[in-house]
Amino acid sequence: MACARTLLLLCVACAGSSLGVDRPVVGASTTPLEPAVDFAFDSLDDRPVSSEAMRGKLTVVAFVTTGSLPAQAQVGFLVAMARNDAKRVNYVVVALDARENCELVELYAKSLSIPFPVALADNPTRSGSGAFGDVTRVPVTVLLDRSGRTIWRVGGRVAKSDEIRAAMRGL
Repeated sequence: MACARTLLLLCVACAGSSLGVDRPVVGASTTPLEPAVDFAFDSLDDRPVSSEAMRGKLTVVAFVTTGSLPAQAQVGFLVAMARNDAKRVNYVVVALDARENCELVELYAKSLSIPFPVALADNPTRSGSGAFGDVTRVPVTVLLDRSGRTIWRVGGRVAKSDEIRAAMRGL
């Protein structure tokens, strides 16, 4: 367990280094940045992962790949957050891995004890042309308001719990 924490801290520290990672951050706002996002992804289980299923609650969507340590750290933060507020916030992980790696994504979800839906991205999303735009530099974390509109987004670095919670305040 201590080894896992050390690895997580190392991942978070490395995610903030100057390795050419872009850091677009859009601040939280009560004014939506975009119209509602329309999406539907195939989940690993029977839980729906779509714009329609997520409406009515704040929704945190994390785009990851199984081979990214910063993305793994992002998922760790979200798993911890979900323990406290899963009743008022939807959490979703969308893996950008190819469909033929579905078993790897399932192992990833199981090994990280992800309690919320994990889905596989569709081809447009994997290429950066899907409903969420360019999400190819992982992790990308998006906060949707109760109507499904993007109100906050961080790409290419780990968004810490306090940063995500700050974006949720007042919503």
